[in-house]
Amino acid sequence: MRRRGARPRPGAAFALSLWSVGLAAADARAGGPEQDYVLHCQGCHRPDGGATPGSVPALAGQVARFLHVPGGRDFLARVPGVAQASLGDGDLARLLNWMVSRFDAAHVPPDFAPYEAVEVGALRRQPLVDVSEARRRLVAAMERPAPPPPP
Repeated sequence: MRRRGARPRPGAAFALSLWSVGLAAADARAGGPEQDYVLHCQGCHRPDGGATPGSVPALAGQVARFLHVPGGRDFLARVPGVAQASLGDGDLARLLNWMVSRFDAAHVPPDFAPYEAVEVGALRRQPLVDVSEARRRLVAAMERPAPPPPP
């Protein structure tokens, strides 16, 4: 308690403002993958997971299709916007899982195993050298007809 007429200690207001910023940051973390999408992805992929014509492909109706081709799962965690996001591996894994189910639930494979922090951490340390070429190859693989099931 402060005595009447006593002057506040220098730096007390600064310490209080730092504490307030810390609480705000903690609240932001509490927002989960939906808020992480808004903060880290929505600027390019739009609120609805749509494309930015000529530069950023759509997530909506497309993102889970990558999970059907070899290398596609790894690609999703290695694209620069994902791999370089300022999120921890666990938060990034939750964000990837959320995006797959939110924007492309119709194409999620029945045997889909959710991303985990350890997997995402290992993948994001392997940067893609040619993102456009990797994406082109994966999209071409998605467009090939699936082989018939064995008799």
